[in-house]
Amino acid sequence: MFGKRSFASAGSKERSGKITKQPKRSFRESHHKKQHMVDKMESVRMDSPVVEQVSPSLTSAIVTIVVGRDQRLFAAHEDVLSNSPYFAEILRGQFFESTSRRIDLQTEEPEIFSCILEYLYKGDYYPRLVHDKRRQTWMLEGAVQSPDLNKGARVAAVEPTLFHSGVNDIILRDTAVYCAADKYGLEELKKLSLRKQGLQSGIEVGTILRSARYAYENTPDSDSRLRAHYLALIIRSRKTFKRSGTMQTEMELGGKLFFDLFVAMCNHVDDIVDASYSNARTPKTI
Repeated sequence: MFGKRSFASAGSKERSGKITKQPKRSFRESHHKKQHMVDKMESVRMDSPVVEQVSPSLTSAIVTIVVGRDQRLFAAHEDVLSNSPYFAEILRGQFFESTSRRIDLQTEEPEIFSCILEYLYKGDYYPRLVHDKRRQTWMLEGAVQSPDLNKGARVAAVEPTLFHSGVNDIILRDTAVYCAADKYGLEELKKLSLRKQGLQSGIEVGTILRSARYAYENTPDSDSRLRAHYLALIIRSRKTFKRSGTMQTEMELGGKLFFDLFVAMCNHVDDIVDASYSNARTPKTI
C-alpha cells in the first residue's frame, strides 16, 4: 500500500532541512577544559602595581577584631584575614576554641587597620591607585592638579597624614600602612603603599622627618625600600632640609636615620667625584 522510502531520499532530506545536534561533552572533557582555563588565568603575570583580587569567599566564620586604645570593633571573615600570615597564625591557635573568634590589636591605629582590611577585601585602599592612560602615569583617585605646584604635580583629594597616638603627632598615613603591612606579612601591600607615598607632594619637613623616624622604628634593618625612599627624598630636597630648623633639631637628636643619611650622601659625593675623574682622564678628540 505504501511505497518504501529509499535511504537516499531520507539522507538528502536530513541534510537540507534537519538540524543536527552537537554531541554532548563528557564530564571528563568539560572538567579538563575548565581546569585548563583556571590554569591559564593563574599563569598570567600581573605587572600592574595593583592586582585586582578575586572576590573572597564570604562563607567562613566571622572574626571580631578589637583595635586601638579606644577598642574600636571590626568584623571580618576568617578566610579573608587568613591571607595575612600574621592573622592566619593567630587563628590557627584559636582553632579548638569557641566559635566566637576574637583578635586584640591594642597598639594598632583604627584608621590604619581599616586600610588593611579594605586591602584584604578589595586589593587596594582609599584613595585607590589609578592609571592615567592619557599621561601614561599612575595617580591617586580624585587627585587634582594644583596651580601652586610644579607643572604636572597633583594634590590628593584625601589628607595624606593622620594623627598617630603612638607617636602623639602627625605622620604620613602610607608610611604607617607600609609598617603595618610589614608586620602582617602583606608584601604586595608594602609595594602599593610605597608607590602611593611617592605620589605625595607638599608635605611639611617636620612631618617627613617624624614619618622617617617612625619608619626606622617599625621596620627591620634589612628594609631596603621605605628607608631608602626617605634617604633619597632628603638628598633630593637637600636645599629645603638644609634651611630647616626642624632638620637641625632632629639631627642633634641623632639616630640610625641620620647615620644612614650621612653614608648615603657620602656615596652620592663619591659617585660625582668618580664621574668627574673619569671624564678628566678621557682624551679629547680633535
